[in-house]
Amino acid sequence: MTGRNKLKARIKAGETVAAAWLDLGSPDVAELLVHAGWDVIVVDCEHGAAGLEDGFNLIRAVEAAGGEAILRVPDASEAVLKRALDRGARSLMVPMVHSAQMAQGVADCCLYPPRGQRGYAAPIVRASGFGAIPDFARERAHEELLLMVQIEHVDAVSEIPAIAAIDGIDMVFVGPNDLAASMGYLERMDTPEVLDVVNKAEELTLQGGLSLGTVLWPNRNYRDLQQAGYRLIVGPCDVAMLANAAREARAACLDMLR
Repeated sequence: MTGRNKLKARIKAGETVAAAWLDLGSPDVAELLVHAGWDVIVVDCEHGAAGLEDGFNLIRAVEAAGGEAILRVPDASEAVLKRALDRGARSLMVPMVHSAQMAQGVADCCLYPPRGQRGYAAPIVRASGFGAIPDFARERAHEELLLMVQIEHVDAVSEIPAIAAIDGIDMVFVGPNDLAASMGYLERMDTPEVLDVVNKAEELTLQGGLSLGTVLWPNRNYRDLQQAGYRLIVGPCDVAMLANAAREARAACLDMLR
């Protein structure tokens, strides 16, 4: 919480925000993406190359370049969440939240008492500017936290109304491929059965007053997702952008040399 969470304010104001994935774990790539116009970057410590400690330095790189960072933590354990928050992550994405009970545990770990059970070390952590923000634990920590839970299993969809009632949860982030996989349709997100479940997740989330987030789908573009009510859409990944550019450059080279 080293500064005001502009991303949370943008989403609360109704803006649909587009972000990019940072999976290579490179601070240079982080800066490059921000300077290329991607002002919101998801630092991926679940599937990406960076471990949690490296992820904190990637947040610094994003912020130094003028962007806003979301940290996708590797899991929902108390130790991981507490450390991520103490080290200054303002926006957290928590993967594989399959139940309201699990979501409650996530929120409890992220909120100070009496709202939760987050361990107290406010005067010495980066989140408070190493004590420079005197009201951090009482006010700023909760005001500036953007907490997202990923719904990635069919069984979690029916839990969304209960999740929406949990203090501290701001967004349901739909993971369509894992959701499809849990139904036996891995990499077949556009099957009618999967679409019905996703539509239900969208409906329940909006009814519950939470914001919606997701990844960019192969057959659902930014406008489609915006019209469906999504306020965070995470699109291109640095790995894919580099790989695609490398393939295109190599194909162009071979065409000229034939």
